[in-house]
Amino acid sequence: MHDFEKLQISIQQFSLDRDWDQFHSPKNLSMALNVEAGELLECFQWLTEKQSKNLTDGQRSEVSDELADVFIYLIRLAEKLNINLIEAANNKIKKNNEKYPVKKSKGNSTKYDKL
Repeated sequence: MHDFEKLQISIQQFSLDRDWDQFHSPKNLSMALNVEAGELLECFQWLTEKQSKNLTDGQRSEVSDELADVFIYLIRLAEKLNINLIEAANNKIKKNNEKYPVKKSKGNSTKYDKL
């Protein structure tokens, strides 16, 4: 069993132990995911670009916690929708390779439909 699968089982068990599965609809999980992403954003609010790349130990710890929250909700949502995140990410990378060919997009932040 891989680390990712162990994490999925741990998250499932955490929710089952607390009888939280009843609250974990895709709708609720997607909203919770958005809230946690907002809390991650809040960690960087008011920082300069340079500060955002050089976090203090305290800031790094807060960011780590918020990233974990986002990751946990994302895993839980994917589980509820029976989506394999690894497979989905690999498929998305393939699609992005087609949308953003290196010759047109290297060093360029323009959206694919404007390249």
